[in-house]
Amino acid sequence: MRGWSHDTTEQYPQELRERAVKMVFEHQDEHSSQWAAITSIAAQVRVSSATLRKWVHRAETDGGLRPGLTTDERERLKGLERENRELRRANEILKSAAAFFGAELDRRPTR
Repeated sequence: MRGWSHDTTEQYPQELRERAVKMVFEHQDEHSSQWAAITSIAAQVRVSSATLRKWVHRAETDGGLRPGLTTDERERLKGLERENRELRRANEILKSAAAFFGAELDRRPTR
């Protein structure tokens, strides 16, 4: 996502994220809903409920429990999109160069 939102995975240690998600999975049956478990555990580990919900949803997706792109698929897609942008940029440069040199050849006198 772009804009005001930022990726929270960079702000928190991996162990904290894994422990918090594991706690949600282990204790969600003790709560009225998964969201209730998330809000309770988020307060305990001192992260926002929205952040922990995002981690839980990502873990569910990676585990095949929720539809969507896994973390690995998401990273591969980002890489392919970046490569695509670079190839498009290189293609535009080559088109410009071909047009420039084509125009130069047209201006040469023939013998």
